[in-house]
Parts: sequence; C-alpha cells; structure tokens
Amino acid sequence: MFDLKGKTALVTGGNGGIGLGIARGLARAGAHIIVAARNEEKSAAAVEDLRALGAEAFAVRVDVNDEPSVEDMIGAAIRQCGRIDILVNNAGMNIRKPAQDLLLAEWRQVLDTNLTSAFLCARGVYPHMKRTGSGKIINIGSMLSIFGGSHLPAYGASKGGLVQLTKSLAVAWAIDHIQVNAVLPGWIDTDLTRLARRKDPTLHERILARTPAGKWGDIDDLAGVAVFLASAASDFITGAAIPVDGGYSALG
Repeated sequence: MFDLKGKTALVTGGNGGIGLGIARGLARAGAHIIVAARNEEKSAAAVEDLRALGAEAFAVRVDVNDEPSVEDMIGAAIRQCGRIDILVNNAGMNIRKPAQDLLLAEWRQVLDTNLTSAFLCARGVYPHMKRTGSGKIINIGSMLSIFGGSHLPAYGASKGGLVQLTKSLAVAWAIDHIQVNAVLPGWIDTDLTRLARRKDPTLHERILARTPAGKWGDIDDLAGVAVFLASAASDFITGAAIPVDGGYSALG
C-alpha cells in the first residue's frame, strides 16, 4: 500500500532541509526523484545522497517564481521519466520583519515564492496527472498556516493561502483522481530555523517549552507523512492539512 516503485516524484526545493527529508522518504519507498531547485551544486549533492539510498534521481534547475522556468522544469521531468505521479511543492523563503517595515517588493517576493509557485507547479503537472488517471500533490505549509507571527506577515499569509489553495485544488481535481493535501511542519531543525534562532536567542527554549514532544523536529520526521500522502494508502484523503509538529498545534 505504501510502495512507490515505478512512481516519479518532483520535489521543489528538494536539495536541502525539509524538501530533502521528504525526498529521502519517497526514495526509500521506491520512487524516482527529481530534485528541482536553483542551486545546482547543492542539488548535485542531494542527488548523490538519494542515489546512495538506491533511488534513481536527477536534478533540474528551476526558478519557481518564473512561469517559463516552471514549464521547462516539467518538460524536463517528462522527457527524463515519462510521467510525474507526485508533486511536492516545498520551495519557500521567508523575510522576518514587522509588517510596518516590510516593503511591497519583499511582500511580493515571499508570496510569489511560497504560494504562487505552488499554483504554477500544480497547474503545470495537472494535464500529465490527468492523462495517467491519478496523481498526488503535497503542499508544504507551516505552523504559520494556523498561528500568527509578529515578524512573519508575508510568510504567514503565504502559508495560510497555501492551505486554501490545497482545498480548492482538492475539490476541483478529485474527479480526475488527483489528491491534493498539505503538510504543516512544526519547528524543524533546518538552516532557516537556525538562522531564526540566531536572530532570536530566546526562540529555542520557547519552542521546547511549548512542544509536548520536548524537542525540535528533524527533516526526516517529514518522510513518513509524505510517503503516506504520496501512496495508495491515502487515495480517499484529499484537501487535508496535517500538522507534523510534535504536538505543538494541539495546545491550541
């Protein structure tokens, strides 16, 4: 039920952090992996990591904010693998500023990278998934899809919007046997959250104090839910937003 052999997964931002953790999980389940990101050197290292797990993997460079680049990415994936069964919209960024100091260009950059890119990628893979008669789209949200953040207005808006996009696509494409779901990671130990901890020395202890599991998550903690949502085990689940947060959101 969880076997992904013969399936092809396209993971944006799959060359590090949560994206790489998800790519590893899908690779271990048997999927071919396409790592889509801008940093070619980092992507090459990720591909070697995935091949070491026994997966077929290759990288494609993409700027997810650019519509022609997204189209080229999907074309390259189809030429290489013949199909796209799984799309993981993981590419994202953040600019930490209070709302009154955030520039319009910065607002647009975060919204385009985190939300508009997911729309472009999902729209791009749709005809290929419809043609094969099935598909899985996994959008990577955040705890900021649920909670507010005083220095994260654009990020929170983008991740909240991503959950609503997930629900809309789930409703629209269910008839095509395409399931669209979201994963909401909690506080995961990544380069981005390490930067946040350097900027806010109190953040580490505050997160530990609120998280019932008593620890920060690891990127590989996202692997299981990704395999579940990418596999036949979740064929009747669509439009869901699943926290993976050690109980952080359960406290309300």
